[in-house]
Amino acid sequence: MTTTGSLLEVNDIRASFGGVRALDGASFSVEAGTITGLIGPNGAGKTTIFNCISGLVDGFSGAVRFDGADIARARPEVVSRSGLVRSFQLARGCPLMTVFEHLMLYGPRQVGEGVFRALASPGAVRRQEEELRERSYVVAKRLRLDHVLDNLVTALSGGQKKLLEIGRVLLAEPKMVLLDEPMAGVNPTLVGEIAEQLASIGESGVTILLIEHEMELIERLCDDVIVMAEGKFLTRGAFDEVTADRRVQECYLGVQLQ
Repeated sequence: MTTTGSLLEVNDIRASFGGVRALDGASFSVEAGTITGLIGPNGAGKTTIFNCISGLVDGFSGAVRFDGADIARARPEVVSRSGLVRSFQLARGCPLMTVFEHLMLYGPRQVGEGVFRALASPGAVRRQEEELRERSYVVAKRLRLDHVLDNLVTALSGGQKKLLEIGRVLLAEPKMVLLDEPMAGVNPTLVGEIAEQLASIGESGVTILLIEHEMELIERLCDDVIVMAEGKFLTRGAFDEVTADRRVQECYLGVQLQ
């Protein structure tokens, strides 16, 4: 475990793609047990730093530590197994799978995934699958997806797909989740429901780092807010503090101050 209270630490992350510098020395930390907002204008590097943290890109320099361990440039499955799980802005899913099958897929440490272990321990496979089926149903009911369990993911609304992304994350039993714009493309009628689910996840002790452009959601949910601009850390603090910062108003909120 970390000794500083920081569950996630990123330090001096630099990354360039096609000659464009996406990250230019970004550094910040996230305290365990908090919901932290990560905001900034388009092109600030928010999703890129999520990709670096979660192992989707390895062509970067700098340090990433999670729960005291070095995970910089680790493979995505290694990062996920460590307890750090992410969602994606575009929640597509597998088009030929049902909602229930999606949830079942993301149960961690499944014995049946290994051929030899599955053959050697059929009883353990059956027991684990039954437990996973029960957990999947509980999560689906919690997210109010139990009435669409047999539907293909392609039949879901945008908001339901976002809820399924949250369910996928929960089934992985994370210590921390990275959420990339969970409200993007969501019908306003589901925004409040998703916000309630995220608050409930935070109350359960799971640490959340949240990219979101909806400032009302950031104000409602987040204990702390980190601001990025031009691939760098700009400032952090409580919502009222960062939105009152002249630099944030100029670069992010579009306010031109004299």
